[in-house]
Amino acid sequence: MKKIIIISSFLIIGFTSYLQAQFTQLELFSGFDKTDFTSYSSYFINKSKTLSVNTLAFFQKFENEETQGFDETGIQPTLFWSLNKHIAIGPSLYYNSFAGYSERLSAKFTLENSRIVLVIISTIAHSEQKDGSYAEVFAQFQYNLPINNNISLWLNGQFLTVWDKFKTHSRSFQQLRLGTSFNGHQLGIGLDFDQYGPNPIGKSSFGLYYRKIL
Repeated sequence: MKKIIIISSFLIIGFTSYLQAQFTQLELFSGFDKTDFTSYSSYFINKSKTLSVNTLAFFQKFENEETQGFDETGIQPTLFWSLNKHIAIGPSLYYNSFAGYSERLSAKFTLENSRIVLVIISTIAHSEQKDGSYAEVFAQFQYNLPINNNISLWLNGQFLTVWDKFKTHSRSFQQLRLGTSFNGHQLGIGLDFDQYGPNPIGKSSFGLYYRKIL
């Protein structure tokens, strides 16, 4: 499993570099309980910059044998059409090692300035494996406080909740990051909370993270 994660990580980095994405974010989180690698890229595909392709890929591996059943892999390319500078909609195809393939339709709301970024994505989807529908809400915020021209403090948070048939809990997480950015390299501490299943099984992880925005 570790070899698969390492090889796939290099493949994703190479793929996003090949696309020459206008925005690429890579993050590695590692602690005693689990290790996460996440890649997110976004680039415009037309001159008017109303159509963009956003690709999310992640790998999650738990260190203890009794929790390795929660190891997870996912990849999701999404085509977004921007209605204005704040709202975009679009379809995506998502693969998850737990839930298999699903077809999705998402609406994204974005609010940002020089210090704050807030993104909320609401999704309705159909799961091929479960042959049923589900709803998902994802939120991300980032806040940075410049210290000088090269150093700034960062607070990041990501939140997800998924409900099968719009009524039964399936998956949620809350990820918090607090760190310092120096010349574009962000390093700090992280705390993850994961919940699985209709009667949520909770897992928590503390560790260090490194993030780079290209």
